Amino acid sequence: MQHTTKHPNKNSVLPVLALLASATLWGLIWYPYRLLSEAGVSGLMASFITYGLALLIGVPFYFRALRTLRGSMGLWLAIVFSSGWTNIAYVLAVIDGEIMRVMLLFYLAPLWTIVFSRLILGERLGRVGYLIMLLSLGGAVIMLWQPDGRLPLPANWAEWMGLSAGFSFALTNVLSRRASHISIEAKSLGVWLGATLISLPLLLLKPDSFAGLTHLGPMIWGGLVLVAFAMLGVTLLIQYGLMHVAANRAIVILLFELVVAALSAYFLAGELLHGKEWLGAAMIVVASLFSGHMEHKEETA
Repeated sequence: MQHTTKHPNKNSVLPVLALLASATLWGLIWYPYRLLSEAGVSGLMASFITYGLALLIGVPFYFRALRTLRGSMGLWLAIVFSSGWTNIAYVLAVIDGEIMRVMLLFYLAPLWTIVFSRLILGERLGRVGYLIMLLSLGGAVIMLWQPDGRLPLPANWAEWMGLSAGFSFALTNVLSRRASHISIEAKSLGVWLGATLISLPLLLLKPDSFAGLTHLGPMIWGGLVLVAFAMLGVTLLIQYGLMHVAANRAIVILLFELVVAALSAYFLAGELLHGKEWLGAAMIVVASLFSGHMEHKEETA
């Protein structure tokens, strides 16, 4: 891995913008999946079709990129399955759960990122980094805390899915950073393949899962195709960002999704935001703005 210079690089802005763009799209993607569910396309089926389409679209363009997997097949397969579970669990959670509670449990991911980045990447946070992490997690706790004093723990199946998605999301981000020698295109193929592979056997467990596909109208298929293209864009953006941004910093930047989700849940689903939600969101935004100071700067020999 190449060492970076200490002076700011103007190109370092692009990975951050890519992560912010992907966070914005992820903060909105729950809505089309929920509409598809209301139209009779289950979360599993919608995931299988949209990620399967993304895979079919991407393979002709990116197949040659798989040559970068030489000697790294095990690491790539780990990304395939961790990202696959992330995406499937996320979709199921946002369809059936209360958006903000699911998102907040998903974004306990920074806790898992600290552990994974230390174990897999050898990254450790400096004192400022821990303060920033506490600020972002404090914002999440404030938004999630219940008036009766209940701990911010999953309350139903959808929320447990959101928590598990956040766990695997943190692992995927750290593995992607570890696999910096694998091309963005190869890792993107792995993301689409993972969601397709994990959703297929779950669908096959249900006898008539594929029976209703022939009855879907052009509007529904058009929506599925649009979501598939959105998944193409999100995957490429986030993989580009993760290639150039340290895992601990990336996870805090991606917390911007929480703010987007809060606003979209209010305007699109009628979920009310109260003062504590706005305070928590503000803390997360501030933490994101200062996330560039998270890594502990170690002297190199």
